[in-house]
Amino acid sequence: MATFKDFRNNVKPNWCPGCGDFSVQAAIQRAAANVGLEPEELAVVSGIGCSGRISGYINSYGFHGIHGRSLPIAQGVKMANRDLTVIASGGDGDGFAIGMGHTIHAIRRNIDVTYIVMDNQIYGLTKGQTSPRSAAGFKTKSTPEGSVEQAISPMEMALTAGATFVAQSFSTDLKDLTALIEAGINHKGFSLINVFSPCVTYNKVNTYDWFKENLTKLSDVEGYDPSSREMAMQTLMKHDGLLTGLIYQNTERQSYQELVKGYSPTPLSQADLTLDQEYFDKLTAEFI
Repeated sequence: MATFKDFRNNVKPNWCPGCGDFSVQAAIQRAAANVGLEPEELAVVSGIGCSGRISGYINSYGFHGIHGRSLPIAQGVKMANRDLTVIASGGDGDGFAIGMGHTIHAIRRNIDVTYIVMDNQIYGLTKGQTSPRSAAGFKTKSTPEGSVEQAISPMEMALTAGATFVAQSFSTDLKDLTALIEAGINHKGFSLINVFSPCVTYNKVNTYDWFKENLTKLSDVEGYDPSSREMAMQTLMKHDGLLTGLIYQNTERQSYQELVKGYSPTPLSQADLTLDQEYFDKLTAEFI
């Protein structure tokens, strides 16, 4: 049985020292081992940005996609090989700006993919501009007078879009984050896990200390029920989205693959795709 060390490779991450993404990488490796995966049973697909490098730092199948497009690729991988565990990853700009349309449709589709967003509330790779997660008044190189836009609330958005698994964590809480990724992998459907992953270089507001002072663990909220969508929304609004833990899970709704008629139990990657001449001629005749 594989251990988390088996999901390591010899590529040294070049994130800034102290970046929260180091913990996200470690949590993915630990979670993959804890659920009993082997490296060849995992595919990690990433987009662009500092977080996009993560697919090259894990010993598994990896695909470094283009900006905002990790989810279409991840869904294609999952449909082609249903036996693979597929994790998509990216930053808040990747998932909630250029990739927002893909995020919404992956959520409503409920395909069996785990999507981990490393949320640092800024564009880090391009040297510190506002992202969709930057708060109103946030001063950056692109908003020197302060942003006039309202920050998006991704967890509330996911609930309204019909998500069946919604969770949030903080990169310093490796135990909690690992457990949430394990739960997301085991969930039969689309899992969205937003991770507060501070940018130590460009975001001097949403720092580790800031999150420690402002985050509330759902385990500390008396009577909280993650199966209640209404309670999840109310609690998110009450705490301005600054919650960690399993926010909502619906185990009743079927996944995309379970609903597609004729979806072969044999992965496309293992199917015999050869066509005999008679069948090929029949298909050709339909279009000539």
